[in-house]
Amino acid sequence: MKPIFFTPGPSQLYPTVENYIHDALEKSIPSWPHRSEDFKGIFRDAADGVRKVMDAPKETHVFFLGSGTEAMERTVQNMAEKRSFHFVNGSFSKRLFKTASQLGKQPEKIEASPGQPFDFSKANISNETELLCFTHNETSVGIKTPMEGISKIKKEHPHALVAVDVVSSAPCVDVDWDAVDCAFFSVQKCFGLPAGLGVIMVNESAMQKAKVLQEKGVSIGSFHSFLSMAEEEAKSQTPETPNVLTMYLLGKVCEDFQKIGIDAIKKETKEKAALLYDYFDAHPVHKPFVDEAEVRSDTVIVAKTPQGSKPLISKLKEKGLVIGAGYSDYKDSQIRIANFPAHGMKDMKHLLDEMSKL
Repeated sequence: MKPIFFTPGPSQLYPTVENYIHDALEKSIPSWPHRSEDFKGIFRDAADGVRKVMDAPKETHVFFLGSGTEAMERTVQNMAEKRSFHFVNGSFSKRLFKTASQLGKQPEKIEASPGQPFDFSKANISNETELLCFTHNETSVGIKTPMEGISKIKKEHPHALVAVDVVSSAPCVDVDWDAVDCAFFSVQKCFGLPAGLGVIMVNESAMQKAKVLQEKGVSIGSFHSFLSMAEEEAKSQTPETPNVLTMYLLGKVCEDFQKIGIDAIKKETKEKAALLYDYFDAHPVHKPFVDEAEVRSDTVIVAKTPQGSKPLISKLKEKGLVIGAGYSDYKDSQIRIANFPAHGMKDMKHLLDEMSKL
C-alpha cells in the first residue's frame, strides 16, 4: 500500500494526477516544442483554469515561474522602486522581507511572534511605501492572516500596491481582488502536483508600476520581468522553455476542481481542519501551536509535541502515514500536517484514528 503524504509540500499528489501523467507520456507532451500551437493550448488551459479556481478577474495576468520563492523576487523587483512594508510572522514572510533587502530596497516591517496574530494598529506605514507584502498562510507555523485584515490595510493605504503570498492556501483562499494587486503560489501544496512550477497573478496596476520602474531605469529583471512575461503571455507562450508537463497537469487539476466545485473543496477543507484542531485541543499533551482559533491555518495544521516530534512521526510512518516535522528551529518540538484537497475526508479520519492509538 502506498504511503499517504500529509507533508506540507511536496505533498500528496491529487488522485487524478497519476493518470494525467500517463496520458501526458502517451501523448509525448514533455517533448512538445514550447513555441508550438499545441503548447499554446496547454498555456491557455492552465492560465484560464487558475483564474477560474482563484475567482480572479478575466483580465488578470497569469505568469509561470520556477517556484514560489522566485515569485517573491519578481514581485519586489516589479512592484517597488525603494520602499516595501512587510507583515512578518514566520520564516516565509521573513524570506520575502529578506528578498527585498537583498534586492537593494529599503524594506520595513512589523513582526509578530510566531503563532501570534498581528496588531495592525501598530503597523507604522509611511506614505512613501509602494508595496505592502503579506503572507496569507504562514506555512512554517500554521497561522493565517485573514483576508479582511489585508483588505482593511489596503483601504487605509490606497497609495500602495498589495502583494500576497498564497503558496500554501491557494486555491482554498477567498482573495479580495479589489484589494490585492498580486498573488503568487507554487503547485506542490494545495494543487497536489509535483514541485517545480510557480504561478504569479497580477493586475493592471502592478503592470503599470513595472512599466514606470522600467522607464525610470530601475531593474525589474530580464526574461522574467512582468513586462517580458506579459509580452509572451499575449501569445500564450513563456519567455523560455517552461515546465510543460506540470503546466499541463495544472490545467487538468483545475478542471477537476471546477467539476467538484471550488466552494465544496473549501468547505471540506474547513471541515477536515476542524477535526484536526478538535483532536489536538482535546489531547492531553499535543496542542495546537496557534492559540487563537480565528487565525489558525486551514491547510497547514501545526501542533506542539513537548516530548519530541520524531517518535510520533516515526510511528505514523510505519503505518504508511507521513506527516511533517516542525519548520527550522521547531523541527524537534512540533509537527505539521497538511490538509490539502488531495487529502480526502477518509484519509484524514484514518490519520486521526491512528494518532489516537499512539
